[in-house]
Amino acid sequence: MSSAPPSGRKDPAVHKRYLEYRDKHGYFGKDTPQLTMAQFETLEGEFLLLEAKGEHARDDEEHERWEDLARLLFRD
Repeated sequence: MSSAPPSGRKDPAVHKRYLEYRDKHGYFGKDTPQLTMAQFETLEGEFLLLEAKGEHARDDEEHERWEDLARLLFRD
């Protein structure tokens, strides 16, 4: 999970991905609550860690969690 720089501003790349998530949520996620920026950052951090492990290194539980996060974050 990334922390905010001393200025209090978020990483521009993370902020951009959050805005993309919000746009997709407006279209695809109408039946689920929208994540806050803080929730998004936490879940995206977990998703990226599992993604970095690679498909063959994740166990079944991790793979299932990765799929759940991918759906929640509207990742392809």
